[in-house]
Amino acid sequence: MKNRRTLLAGALALGATLLAGLPAAAQQATQALARESVIEAIKERGVIKIGLSLFVPWSMRAKNGDLVGFELDVGRKLAEDMGVEVEFIETAWDGIIPALVAGKFDVIISGMSWTAQRNLTVNFSDPYAYSGLKIVANKQLTEGMTVADLNDPSVTFAARRGGTPSTLIATMFPEAKLLQFDEDGAATQEVLNGNAHATMGAEPTPSRDARTHPDTLVVLGEQVFDQRGDGFVMRKGDVDAMNFFNNWIAQNWRSGWLKERQDYWFTTEDWADQVE
Repeated sequence: MKNRRTLLAGALALGATLLAGLPAAAQQATQALARESVIEAIKERGVIKIGLSLFVPWSMRAKNGDLVGFELDVGRKLAEDMGVEVEFIETAWDGIIPALVAGKFDVIISGMSWTAQRNLTVNFSDPYAYSGLKIVANKQLTEGMTVADLNDPSVTFAARRGGTPSTLIATMFPEAKLLQFDEDGAATQEVLNGNAHATMGAEPTPSRDARTHPDTLVVLGEQVFDQRGDGFVMRKGDVDAMNFFNNWIAQNWRSGWLKERQDYWFTTEDWADQVE
């Protein structure tokens, strides 16, 4: 009996020692995760590297060669609030997630919306912008047609490779032919040239294209497809980055800054003389 009491006392003492060490171990683990966060790398480097692809009006080349657009405003303010410089790294859309995972930049800020497939590879912040897709069509080729009529083997769509529109077109219009390009502009040009009946893009691009080319293009129907939020995109497992970006986004929604910038770039043409 005495031996059992001695063993029990020893076990309890050992357990108490282990329990006492748990908070310290947890704190050490938390500190290790924080040190590995991209936020710490950005602070140490003094520069945040942002990956993006060019498409109007999110990100564009101005006449003087500078990058301008909604994403550029967001990235520059984010860097300013972090107290660091900013470097924008242009990347083809279909390679932008692999480039992030490979560490070529710290975060994607490029109008990327959440999908289950993307989320298997990367993490998304809360939305910093909201958008939806519309169809812009060649007036002559689609005269008298409805959206439902586009699901036909005689119809050709054009879209940016790897983007949400190309995926949605293939799902909604499986009978139609789909031509894919590296840029949204090239897809729209195919429609302008009469080589494709229609393309699909995130607003306000379709409406703006139709206003710019009223004799050739028309927004087909009023329906907005795949309405969703666009988030910052980061590598998996970085809870500090997720926390920081989500808080930054929330604060800039509350202040009205994000809405004001989105309204400027998406609902006005005040910036049009800056670009070609």
